[in-house]
Amino acid sequence: MRYRFRGALWMHTGEGAWHFVTLPLEIADEIDELTTTSRAGFGSVPVTVTVGETTWQTSIFPDRKAASYLLPVKKQVRAREGIDDGDDLEIELVLRNT
Repeated sequence: MRYRFRGALWMHTGEGAWHFVTLPLEIADEIDELTTTSRAGFGSVPVTVTVGETTWQTSIFPDRKAASYLLPVKKQVRAREGIDDGDDLEIELVLRNT
């Protein structure tokens, strides 16, 4: 499955400088249904992501507080694309192994 959406980049306030995008609820709900029997550790779902000209493989992780999934955006991607906390990103996300 392939999804395209916009989402705001935000920085986790806990330990470390992790940056995430929270998936839209309707997409998260569909992914949840599609991956019920194929999730990896901690409920993660393997994905391939494209932001701008950068494509990478990662996993999205369920977040009970947001009732959605969180997409981590690593430092190399943020630097390459010139993006920072609060920026609105155009994201293409493709599920792997479903």
